[in-house]
Amino acid sequence: MTVGQELEKITGLKLFHNHMSIEMVAPFFSYGTEPGKRLVRLFRRAIFEEVANSELEGLIFTYLWSFDSQADWDYVESVCQIFEAKGGEVYFVELEAELEIRLERNISPHRLKHKPTKRNIEFSETDLKSKMARNRLNSYNGEIKRENYIRINNSTLSPEHVAGLIKQRFEL
Repeated sequence: MTVGQELEKITGLKLFHNHMSIEMVAPFFSYGTEPGKRLVRLFRRAIFEEVANSELEGLIFTYLWSFDSQADWDYVESVCQIFEAKGGEVYFVELEAELEIRLERNISPHRLKHKPTKRNIEFSETDLKSKMARNRLNSYNGEIKRENYIRINNSTLSPEHVAGLIKQRFEL
Protein backbone atom coordinates (compact mmCIF):
# COMPACT_ATOMS: atom_id res chain seq x y z
CA MET A 1 0.00 0.00 0.00
CA THR A 2 2.70 2.47 0.97
CA VAL A 3 4.69 1.84 -2.22
CA GLY A 4 1.42 2.14 -4.15
CA GLN A 5 0.74 5.51 -2.53
CA GLU A 6 4.17 6.75 -3.56
CA LEU A 7 3.71 5.39 -7.08
CA GLU A 8 0.37 7.18 -7.27
CA LYS A 9 2.10 10.46 -6.38
CA ILE A 10 4.72 10.21 -9.10
CA THR A 11 2.58 8.72 -11.89
CA GLY A 12 -0.89 10.15 -11.42
CA LEU A 13 -2.33 6.63 -11.57
CA LYS A 14 -5.04 5.93 -9.00
CA LEU A 15 -4.33 3.48 -6.19
CA PHE A 16 -6.83 0.78 -5.26
CA HIS A 17 -5.08 -1.07 -2.43
CA ASN A 18 -6.65 -4.37 -1.45
CA HIS A 19 -7.82 -3.15 1.93
CA MET A 20 -9.99 -0.42 0.45
CA SER A 21 -12.60 -3.03 -0.43
CA ILE A 22 -11.99 -5.08 2.72
CA GLU A 23 -12.49 -2.04 4.95
CA MET A 24 -15.70 -1.13 3.12
CA VAL A 25 -17.20 -4.55 3.82
CA ALA A 26 -15.76 -5.08 7.33
CA PRO A 27 -18.46 -3.20 9.27
CA PHE A 28 -20.98 -5.72 7.92
CA PHE A 29 -19.10 -8.97 7.30
CA SER A 30 -15.63 -10.17 8.21
CA TYR A 31 -13.43 -10.77 5.18
CA GLY A 32 -12.97 -14.33 6.41
CA THR A 33 -16.67 -15.11 5.89
CA GLU A 34 -18.25 -16.17 2.62
CA PRO A 35 -20.45 -13.03 2.42
CA GLY A 36 -17.39 -10.85 3.17
CA LYS A 37 -15.28 -12.49 0.47
CA ARG A 38 -18.14 -12.36 -2.05
CA LEU A 39 -18.77 -8.66 -1.48
CA VAL A 40 -15.07 -7.79 -1.67
CA ARG A 41 -14.82 -9.67 -4.98
CA LEU A 42 -17.93 -7.91 -6.32
CA PHE A 43 -16.71 -4.43 -5.35
CA ARG A 44 -13.26 -5.06 -6.79
CA ARG A 45 -14.64 -6.43 -10.05
CA ALA A 46 -16.98 -3.45 -10.41
CA ILE A 47 -14.09 -1.02 -9.89
CA PHE A 48 -11.87 -2.90 -12.33
CA GLU A 49 -14.56 -2.97 -15.01
CA GLU A 50 -15.35 0.72 -14.64
CA VAL A 51 -11.67 1.67 -14.79
CA ALA A 52 -11.12 -0.57 -17.82
CA ASN A 53 -14.04 1.16 -19.57
CA SER A 54 -12.97 4.66 -18.55
CA GLU A 55 -10.53 7.25 -19.81
CA LEU A 56 -8.26 6.72 -16.80
CA GLU A 57 -4.64 6.00 -17.71
CA GLY A 58 -4.54 2.99 -15.46
CA LEU A 59 -4.86 1.67 -11.94
CA ILE A 60 -2.48 0.49 -9.23
CA PHE A 61 -3.87 -2.53 -7.39
CA THR A 62 -2.25 -4.32 -4.45
CA TYR A 63 -2.94 -7.93 -3.61
CA LEU A 64 -1.54 -10.56 -1.26
CA TRP A 65 -1.05 -13.43 -3.70
CA SER A 66 -0.72 -16.98 -2.41
CA PHE A 67 1.39 -18.49 -5.16
CA ASP A 68 0.57 -22.02 -4.04
CA SER A 69 -3.16 -21.40 -4.52
CA GLN A 70 -4.66 -22.11 -7.93
CA ALA A 71 -7.63 -19.97 -6.94
CA ASP A 72 -5.30 -16.96 -6.53
CA TRP A 73 -3.67 -17.63 -9.90
CA ASP A 74 -7.13 -17.83 -11.47
CA TYR A 75 -8.22 -14.63 -9.74
CA VAL A 76 -5.16 -12.70 -10.90
CA GLU A 77 -5.71 -13.97 -14.44
CA SER A 78 -9.37 -12.90 -14.34
CA VAL A 79 -8.36 -9.40 -13.25
CA CYS A 80 -5.79 -9.22 -16.06
CA GLN A 81 -8.42 -10.28 -18.58
CA ILE A 82 -10.69 -7.38 -17.60
CA PHE A 83 -8.01 -4.89 -18.64
CA GLU A 84 -6.42 -6.81 -21.48
CA ALA A 85 -9.81 -7.35 -23.14
CA LYS A 86 -9.98 -3.55 -23.45
CA GLY A 87 -6.45 -3.30 -24.88
CA GLY A 88 -4.81 -2.46 -21.57
CA GLU A 89 -1.41 -3.64 -20.40
CA VAL A 90 -0.89 -5.23 -17.00
CA TYR A 91 2.34 -4.80 -15.07
CA PHE A 92 3.32 -7.09 -12.21
CA VAL A 93 5.38 -5.85 -9.29
CA GLU A 94 6.26 -8.42 -6.66
CA LEU A 95 7.56 -7.02 -3.41
CA GLU A 96 9.29 -9.19 -0.89
CA ALA A 97 10.51 -8.64 2.65
CA GLU A 98 11.44 -10.85 5.56
CA LEU A 99 8.86 -11.69 8.23
CA GLU A 100 10.45 -9.40 10.83
CA ILE A 101 10.25 -6.42 8.44
CA ARG A 102 6.64 -7.24 7.54
CA LEU A 103 5.71 -7.43 11.22
CA GLU A 104 7.30 -4.03 11.88
CA ARG A 105 5.49 -2.47 8.93
CA ASN A 106 2.24 -4.13 9.96
CA ILE A 107 2.02 -1.94 13.07
CA SER A 108 3.25 1.35 11.63
CA PRO A 109 0.95 4.31 12.36
CA HIS A 110 0.62 4.98 8.61
CA ARG A 111 -0.56 1.44 7.90
CA LEU A 112 -2.96 1.40 10.83
CA LYS A 113 -4.43 4.70 9.70
CA HIS A 114 -5.31 3.28 6.27
CA LYS A 115 -6.18 -0.26 7.33
CA PRO A 116 -8.50 -0.18 10.36
CA THR A 117 -8.95 -3.96 10.38
CA LYS A 118 -5.22 -4.22 11.15
CA ARG A 119 -5.62 -2.24 14.39
CA ASN A 120 -6.14 -5.39 16.44
CA ILE A 121 -2.37 -5.88 16.52
CA GLU A 122 -2.43 -9.33 18.12
CA PHE A 123 -4.91 -10.68 15.55
CA SER A 124 -3.14 -8.96 12.66
CA GLU A 125 0.27 -10.32 13.67
CA THR A 126 -1.08 -13.83 14.16
CA ASP A 127 -2.89 -13.62 10.81
CA LEU A 128 0.27 -12.53 8.98
CA LYS A 129 2.39 -15.24 10.58
CA SER A 130 -0.27 -17.82 9.79
CA LYS A 131 -0.51 -16.74 6.14
CA MET A 132 3.26 -16.85 5.77
CA ALA A 133 3.42 -20.32 7.34
CA ARG A 134 0.46 -21.68 5.36
CA ASN A 135 1.02 -20.05 1.98
CA ARG A 136 3.88 -19.25 -0.35
CA LEU A 137 3.71 -15.46 -0.61
CA ASN A 138 6.57 -15.03 -3.08
CA SER A 139 6.97 -16.60 -6.49
CA TYR A 140 9.70 -18.96 -7.52
CA ASN A 141 12.25 -17.57 -9.98
CA GLY A 142 10.73 -17.73 -13.45
CA GLU A 143 7.28 -18.66 -12.20
CA ILE A 144 5.68 -15.44 -13.41
CA LYS A 145 6.13 -15.61 -17.14
CA ARG A 146 4.82 -12.20 -18.10
CA GLU A 147 7.16 -9.75 -19.78
CA ASN A 148 5.93 -6.82 -17.69
CA TYR A 149 7.20 -8.13 -14.37
CA ILE A 150 9.66 -6.98 -11.73
CA ARG A 151 10.52 -8.41 -8.32
CA ILE A 152 11.97 -6.15 -5.67
CA ASN A 153 13.19 -7.00 -2.20
CA ASN A 154 12.19 -3.82 -0.44
CA SER A 155 13.38 -4.80 3.03
CA THR A 156 15.88 -1.94 3.16
CA LEU A 157 14.44 0.40 0.51
CA SER A 158 12.19 3.37 1.10
CA PRO A 159 8.73 3.37 -0.48
CA GLU A 160 9.77 6.41 -2.53
CA HIS A 161 12.80 4.59 -3.91
CA VAL A 162 10.80 1.48 -4.77
CA ALA A 163 8.14 3.58 -6.50
CA GLY A 164 10.90 5.25 -8.52
CA LEU A 165 12.29 1.86 -9.58
CA ILE A 166 8.83 0.75 -10.71
CA LYS A 167 8.16 3.96 -12.59
CA GLN A 168 11.51 3.70 -14.36
CA ARG A 169 11.21 -0.03 -15.19
CA PHE A 170 7.79 0.33 -16.80
CA GLU A 171 8.26 3.88 -18.12
CA LEU A 172 5.16 5.10 -16.30
